[in-house]
Amino acid sequence: MSGLSFQERMYVQLLYRNRMAELHTTAFENFFHGLMCLRHSDFVDVRTHGNIGDLSADGLRLHDARLYACYAPEVFDASKVKSKFESDLAGALAKRPGEFDVFVFVHNDARGLHPEVTRLLSQARKAHDTLEFEQMGPRHMLRELYKLVKHEIEDLFGAEIKVHDVVYGMGLDDLRPLLDHLIEHRRRGATPAPAGEVSDLKMDYNRLDDDHRELLRLGMRHTYLIEQYYGTIDDVTERDEVAVDFNEYYRSVAQEYDAPEDVFRKLQEYVAGNERGALSMERALWVVLAYFFERCDIFREPPPAGESDMHQAAAI
Repeated sequence: MSGLSFQERMYVQLLYRNRMAELHTTAFENFFHGLMCLRHSDFVDVRTHGNIGDLSADGLRLHDARLYACYAPEVFDASKVKSKFESDLAGALAKRPGEFDVFVFVHNDARGLHPEVTRLLSQARKAHDTLEFEQMGPRHMLRELYKLVKHEIEDLFGAEIKVHDVVYGMGLDDLRPLLDHLIEHRRRGATPAPAGEVSDLKMDYNRLDDDHRELLRLGMRHTYLIEQYYGTIDDVTERDEVAVDFNEYYRSVAQEYDAPEDVFRKLQEYVAGNERGALSMERALWVVLAYFFERCDIFREPPPAGESDMHQAAAI
């Protein structure tokens, strides 16, 4: 691990997400090269040269015999990714025989692995049983980033990590844009679910990692501000209607995504709309998520003791 504090990791994640949003094609490949050269001493960043090109490799790890092929378009197109994958694989097999044992398809799709890529990897594995096939997306690259030391991360981004590991201040004005956004997009007329008790059991039951637990705990220190906010609104049903809508959205996301980090990512997008970007907004965002987590409007509640295995996935 890099030895980054929790607040520093939060800041690095924000830097990374903002940078990835603007990285496509050659810019993405250059960032990938910079990251992998810092992370692995045996990584070779392959550049194009004259009429021989790059011999169908965007990077090689000499000790692990891994070949990397990058695909980072501005807009994902299933037919184009199929053509790119097949072309890169065929070229690597023809131009670099015996140089790699693992073919790694690197992409910039933050939403996760597209079904078409899954199918291509499966087909390639069956067709070439002497090779292994992997994919590497933004989340895999973030894990690699966290393993760098602090000054290497600063060099990669060209920015100093100026974060102090202290309890941050928060005011109602920080939360207001997010809460106004939720009210604006709520649906009326639904009946709120009864509130349940919040404890570490809920975090255990939903398989939350240490970072997400800490973000929720930090956010919970300021959820009283949301109570103050709703206390200023004349419509007493407003909070319950927002909560019902948020719960319905959570349920739809949880049916599509299994990993808690993916669910949190979609909930963050739902709450923040177009407001994300500054670290102060990220902190406010986690206060809102913590509030609805406390109220049991998002994520599953553990069943009463004795009813089922705590770690068995429950039906939504």
